[in-house]
Amino acid sequence: MKIVIIGGTGLIGSNVAKKLGQLGHTVIAGSPATGINTLTGEGVAEALTGADVVIDLANSPSFDEETAVSFFKTAGNNLLSAEKVAGVKHHVALSIVGVDDMADVAYMKAKKVQEKIIRESGVPYTIIRSTQFQEFVPAIAGGSAQGNEVHVSKVAFQPIAAEDVATFVAQFALEAPANGIEEIAGPDRAFMSTFVDTYVKETGDTKVVIPNDRNEYFGAVIPQAALAPKGEAHLGKIRFAQFIESVLVK
Repeated sequence: MKIVIIGGTGLIGSNVAKKLGQLGHTVIAGSPATGINTLTGEGVAEALTGADVVIDLANSPSFDEETAVSFFKTAGNNLLSAEKVAGVKHHVALSIVGVDDMADVAYMKAKKVQEKIIRESGVPYTIIRSTQFQEFVPAIAGGSAQGNEVHVSKVAFQPIAAEDVATFVAQFALEAPANGIEEIAGPDRAFMSTFVDTYVKETGDTKVVIPNDRNEYFGAVIPQAALAPKGEAHLGKIRFAQFIESVLVK
């Protein structure tokens, strides 16, 4: 199959491209750097000619609401319109677990816009909602630090390794369109504060993690379980302890 990956040179996209290429598929890694720009439309029609599957992993350059909504609206409409013309059989997009429950988080609003455009496009699709990445835990720890303390909420958390995300994206891209949502998550579930505490201690940081019940995530108040799957989800294989080991090796 010919598979076009928008955002194909990023952390997830480059890994998905590698996995699908190893299986013998023709893979086009699309990004502005490779001459494929979904915001301007440059190179999109040419890239989609003869494509069977499009995987959209592109991300907004900013997390503020106006910029993110504008990005996903413009890029989504340009891409899906071109897919209809090209006769693409399956559109796969990576979204986020809990977008329906976090109306006060600007970026989640933008992802909701993206999902709506996909559902209404007429192109067969699969939306993959992922929990937060294990690789993002260090940023949470750093962003929550106040002097020698790290204040983190006890919201439910089930982070997934980027490697597992890439595996699932490649898997769903080769399956029939779900015309719905598939959720993916890591194998370990606990409070966000617990994951951060483990990371801080295991990496030798002297800061003290202070759990709280404010249910905050980067300044926004969210439901306690918003960041974790509600029901059954496809679970990755890489445990958080393995992520910690990889950090220590580096």
